[in-house]
Amino acid sequence: MKKTWQEKLADKASFPKVLKLEKGFPCYNAVHKMGAEVGDEIVLANPSEVVEVMKQVPKGKLITIVEICKKIAAQHNVKGCCSLTTGIFIMTAANAASEAIREGKSLNIPYWRTLKSEGFLNEKYPGGQEAHRRLLEKEGFRVIARGKKYQVADYEEFLMQ
Repeated sequence: MKKTWQEKLADKASFPKVLKLEKGFPCYNAVHKMGAEVGDEIVLANPSEVVEVMKQVPKGKLITIVEICKKIAAQHNVKGCCSLTTGIFIMTAANAASEAIREGKSLNIPYWRTLKSEGFLNEKYPGGQEAHRRLLEKEGFRVIARGKKYQVADYEEFLMQ
């Protein structure tokens, strides 16, 4: 039987995992952009660590995957955090929260306040970019089209510190 989104959000027994960054890692480019070099320690976070950061974002504020990765890396006292696994857990959290709402429950994860890098909306959220845009606009954020993608205007002004 297929797992629910909420089941997929459960912590993984092998995580968190601290590794030395190598050029062949799927997240190498993104982690390198965040300042990690080959040989630096990086962490593969657990879903609960990602969700905990997402839950801290209050109304009127935003966070991007980059800020989430930096917070988690600091918690583990390492140079970086794998943005690939973090991104997967962000998407899983969004879908789990939406699934819970359909079941009449709440996980209290304001996932729509979590953006991709550079303030772009996440097409993998429930309902895609359009639903993400509506939720952000409902909270007063201005969303602008950038080709086929959407971005929160002046998103940097709203980033949670």
